[in-house]
Amino acid sequence: MANQVNEFYAKFPKDVEKMKTLCPGTINGFLGMFGKIMGEGNLSVKEKELIALAIGVASSCTPCIRLHVQKCKAAGATKEEMIEAASVAVMMAGGPAFTHIPAVIDAIEALEA
Repeated sequence: MANQVNEFYAKFPKDVEKMKTLCPGTINGFLGMFGKIMGEGNLSVKEKELIALAIGVASSCTPCIRLHVQKCKAAGATKEEMIEAASVAVMMAGGPAFTHIPAVIDAIEALEA
């Protein structure tokens, strides 16, 4: 599974470049909002990324999980913090979120390799 995750990490920046050409309004709007919201504020970047990871798990969004695990790690979150955030999502969203904890683990392990 780590290979699939690493393939995603390698491919996604290329997908973003295509989106910049094909739907510049969408990509610029989203990235502008992302940049304004996800920077330091009353919550740290790490806290915001853990929240985003939990929402990705609760939403059953595997690409979101992979991207926010990567961003959590870059913001200094530990494996244990990421798993705990995913566990909070399970408490809030139930079974569908539970089935996505392996995606969190796979993304963490891919980045550790």
